[in-house]
Amino acid sequence: MNEPLLQVRQVSRSYTLPRESLLGKPPLVHAVQGVSFTLHSGASLGIVGESGSGKSTLARLVMALEPPSTGQVNILGRDMATLGAADLRAARRDFQMVFQDPYGSLDPRQTVQRIVTEPLDAQQRCAPAERRRQAQDVLESVGLRATDLDKYPHEFSGGQRQRIAIARALITRPRLIVADEPVSALDVSVQAQVLNLMQDLQAQFGVTYLLISHDLAVVDHLCAEVAVMFQGRIVEQGTPETLFCNAAHPYTRALLEAVPRMDPQGVGTSRRRTTSVLARPQRAEACPYAHRCPNAQSICDASRPELLALTTGHLVACHFPQNGSSKMM
Repeated sequence: MNEPLLQVRQVSRSYTLPRESLLGKPPLVHAVQGVSFTLHSGASLGIVGESGSGKSTLARLVMALEPPSTGQVNILGRDMATLGAADLRAARRDFQMVFQDPYGSLDPRQTVQRIVTEPLDAQQRCAPAERRRQAQDVLESVGLRATDLDKYPHEFSGGQRQRIAIARALITRPRLIVADEPVSALDVSVQAQVLNLMQDLQAQFGVTYLLISHDLAVVDHLCAEVAVMFQGRIVEQGTPETLFCNAAHPYTRALLEAVPRMDPQGVGTSRRRTTSVLARPQRAEACPYAHRCPNAQSICDASRPELLALTTGHLVACHFPQNGSSKMM
């Protein structure tokens, strides 16, 4: 069997908050709790969930921007947390990141050439002419002109800036690109252009994406598999067709129902389920969704469900998984 490109094994990450009182114990926030998944080359994975579900924290852990509290992140068989600074710098050739905000992720004082070649400079020393040639090639691959290398970020639109960010991620020819909400800051008309570009680059260079998004349509466009996160845990995982047409976890169904759509009778544009269980207190050992779930029963307050196979390739963490259609559109 081929070695997995990325293995995340029971990864957790907690943060200590300031003390609420002088003698009190500092509270902990468990941003990611026991997340595991495997990603092979060419099989891109989308991570979806509401704000605060732990998606971006998981992206930082995969990128080794911070270490996990527990668990392992292995890329091509190497545990990122055990690598020294020099080895980690060399390993970053194989994985790069595209950040959410194309306006804040590019240094306005640097030229496009300096921005795009920064990862290359950290990896190897090469002649200025060769460095510029590689920058020209990668810039043209994302639909920009070689003459744009001498310009500054303020001379480009939001969509063009995100293309520059993608070019920067591609310059080392990585195996994996972690894209954290890559189109959420762009106009809707530009989002499709960037997504189509990412899809074309995947076909051209064989890039594998770990795509972080709250937009289900974006994930459906790029990913062969989707994992749904809630309060730091994966609660459901499967193909887009399975999750968007036959979701089994009530949280996944709630996400799908929150997608804006035209009302057949013209009364409204979206539906959202609300229940009276929102105010119910949550116990540490309970299902994390029990306080919001309309189907919660006593076992949900007493025991946290494990992420288990419901059918082949369809995992769900729920004591009472649902059946039936849950179409997104």
